[in-house]
Amino acid sequence: MKGVRVLVQLIINNRNRRSFSSRTPPPSPSQQMDESDRYCYNPRLHWNPQVEDYFTKAYGTEAFNRISKALTRPSCYSCIRVNTLKATTESVIEKILEIQHEKKLKTNDDESVNSSTLETRPVVKCQIPGLDYVVFVKGSGPHDIEYDYQQDRPPKEIIVSRKCAEAVLRGAQVYVPGILACSAHVEKGDKVAVSVGVEQPGRNGEWATGITRGIVLQGLKTDPQYIERDGLYIGQGITNLSRAGIFRDLSGLGVDMTDRVFRLPSFNDVLKGDIFLQNLPSIITAHTLDPQQGERILDMCAAPGGKTTAIASLMKDKGEVIAVDRSHNKVLEIHSLAEELGLSCITAYKLDALKAVHKNKLNGTVTQSSSVDKVSRPTQQTDSANFVNGELAVPATEDNKICDEEVKKGPYTSKAEIRKQIRRMKNGPGKNQLTGGRVNKCEGFAPNSFDRVLLDAPCSALGLRPRLFAAEETIDSLRRHGKYQQRMFDQAVQLVRPGGVLVYSTCTINPGENEAVVRYALDTYKFLSLAPQHPKIGGPGLLGRYESSDGYFEEWLKPGEEDLVQRFDPSGPHDTIGFFIAKFNVGPKEA
Repeated sequence: MKGVRVLVQLIINNRNRRSFSSRTPPPSPSQQMDESDRYCYNPRLHWNPQVEDYFTKAYGTEAFNRISKALTRPSCYSCIRVNTLKATTESVIEKILEIQHEKKLKTNDDESVNSSTLETRPVVKCQIPGLDYVVFVKGSGPHDIEYDYQQDRPPKEIIVSRKCAEAVLRGAQVYVPGILACSAHVEKGDKVAVSVGVEQPGRNGEWATGITRGIVLQGLKTDPQYIERDGLYIGQGITNLSRAGIFRDLSGLGVDMTDRVFRLPSFNDVLKGDIFLQNLPSIITAHTLDPQQGERILDMCAAPGGKTTAIASLMKDKGEVIAVDRSHNKVLEIHSLAEELGLSCITAYKLDALKAVHKNKLNGTVTQSSSVDKVSRPTQQTDSANFVNGELAVPATEDNKICDEEVKKGPYTSKAEIRKQIRRMKNGPGKNQLTGGRVNKCEGFAPNSFDRVLLDAPCSALGLRPRLFAAEETIDSLRRHGKYQQRMFDQAVQLVRPGGVLVYSTCTINPGENEAVVRYALDTYKFLSLAPQHPKIGGPGLLGRYESSDGYFEEWLKPGEEDLVQRFDPSGPHDTIGFFIAKFNVGPKEA
């Protein structure tokens, strides 16, 4: 645990420094007149009132306030899983330090880059028993940013979408599709402040930014979301395009971030095949499953394949790991990642996890559908764009350039059609427009045909961070998530053989999707029992029950069960995402 304690202490020491985000006392009248006070990062996460009341009753007011604040910040370190089939932990650490040194040499003469962003990041080998192949690279923040505000002359500014901002807080750049608005007279090479347009309540209970893309910012209170953007400035950077270019182009780098509130190392295309960027609780989930060489393992809802490949690596690529997902394109992602990491024991199928059990199968045989989807595999550029920028931005690729050339030289192509192509590159092709490779379909598996099953269930994802918006979840939607997970659990428990192991995990702080599902499992399937977990660094689960004014109630854990699960608190000492893990031993099943 020494490495973790060192990393946590570095983060705590850094956060105790003076920062804009720590300005919690109410401003004096003179301070209220100072418009420069708005240029800071001090967001407040807004929840649906019923959801906030539910979480407050579950955690207590003080604890839930801490969690809400932590969710608005990224973890101040990057967690790297070393692919031990291709590299060693020591060699990866050495290469990371070399890359940091080379980057510093290349950029130390660039006056546009804040010199503090060039500092060498501490690289720490994880000391948790069994996780010696995990490396932490420390980041820092929140930092004070000098936005060059002058009285009656605010800095030039751009507003980015909330999803773009969340990516930037994790270390990404600002790409053109994520930019909503911009000051007038912005030219290429200008320094701009970057603020966030967060969804606001509208008519009929809908949420939207309400910002027309391309609107001109004047730096006045008449600007869109002027008041709402107080405390929502995430840094500044240098424009890569003029204002006209930003709203004319459909892709490409918009702003090169030179000074950030949170400074996290970027690992885009770094040591590809040797490392995989993964949250610590996700790595621990694979360890909790404790896969053994030669076993048959099922990973339900497996995309994008992080836990699948972690399981295969722990098995030294010896055995059989079956990964399923209902999305064609996500199955392709699993194939791609397994190939990149050099793992051959993984087989991925297109299958809805709610239909994972095939009652008519014998001996656990997998029957592929006679019709195999045929598509062309996505290009490497597209995969890279999806990994780095998610739904927010698409860096310039050869595909983009081809689109541009067709507009300039070839037959006329409408802007609408080009935008459709860009969306496909950002989000992947739709169900009827698949563009890559082959995906094996599966009709399900025989009961009791797996030694171990991992159900990393689709969830409300309210533990992921940074998060700047949470009001879209209602108390009804949270309840639906829990019922959906119970149905998935019903499938998973049938597939594990007696004497096997079932691990259930989520990335949410919602007890209805965590402890309540564990209670359902133990009360419904008497042959299940909670098992100790190794390694165990998460906190205990929640005890008791919840009952709402409308008569709805949830049963959580009973005394003695709380220490057999792991609940990762985003405001806790390990600075992780919110996460939950439960491990079940499967006893003899009744006929």
